[in-house]
Amino acid sequence: MKMIEKVNIIGLGALGMLYGKCMTETLGYENVCYIMSRDRYERNKDQKYICNGEECRFHMVPIDEAPEADLVVVAVKYPGLESAIEDMAGSIGRDTVIMSVMNGISSEDMIAERYGKDRLIYTVAQGMDAVKFGSELNYSQSGELHIGVKPGDSRENLDAVIDVLKRSGLAYVEEEDILYRMWGKYMLNVGVNQTCMVYDTTYRGVLEDEEPNLIFISAMREVISVANAEGIALSEADLNMYVDIIKTLNPDQMPSMAQDRINKKPCEVDAFSGTLMRLAKKHGIYVPANRLLNRRAKEIEAEYIK
Repeated sequence: MKMIEKVNIIGLGALGMLYGKCMTETLGYENVCYIMSRDRYERNKDQKYICNGEECRFHMVPIDEAPEADLVVVAVKYPGLESAIEDMAGSIGRDTVIMSVMNGISSEDMIAERYGKDRLIYTVAQGMDAVKFGSELNYSQSGELHIGVKPGDSRENLDAVIDVLKRSGLAYVEEEDILYRMWGKYMLNVGVNQTCMVYDTTYRGVLEDEEPNLIFISAMREVISVANAEGIALSEADLNMYVDIIKTLNPDQMPSMAQDRINKKPCEVDAFSGTLMRLAKKHGIYVPANRLLNRRAKEIEAEYIK
């Protein structure tokens, strides 16, 4: 069986830190590399990182020194995806597998356009409540990775990823219909990420406060309409299931877009409502909640990104 022993990670946010910590403990410090621009490397190489109160040591290399990897994990935010795709070129060998743990439904297509679809493991990161501020990561739920390949695609790369996840102690679920699962998580992100960012609130806020809750649910129902038009069988039962997942998270924590607002960083609104609005236009579907969230998120972002 194909074995994954060397992993390169691009992205040192909450998910990049969480998965990198587990894989480093299994594969060894030298075999798990965070790749980044030389400027970013110089800023980060001496930084002390803390995961749930424990100091973590990460192996970092500039992109021009990156070794070829058996697996590349893409864990950047959507605004940085295009540059990340180019930056990871030196990490890609003939048999390298690529796994994107990014939010949304578009990163895999963008990566496949550059490196080919046969390398891809389709992935949904779900159920974690990881929060990263500065160099410190805290989480009470590490969640699980839902993984799969499209029907008819080879299982060799999928089996190799399953093996390394098992060895690293990372929970996973193999999905028979991975696109359905990806759209379900996308629906949740469209609702919870954007609403928490726009209303400057937590998971508790979208569940309990009247107006955020209304927009949260409305935005997800608009995803169901567009998904159905795209041939994905999302339903109200899926919506209820994902809301139940939110109820299991720390109510005083918040998703990544709300963290972006606090950290004054570019957010993933184009990956969420931006993508949905484009698809909705194709099908003639009205998505007013997402148009509102898109406009307000960009107005907020414009205030701190000059």
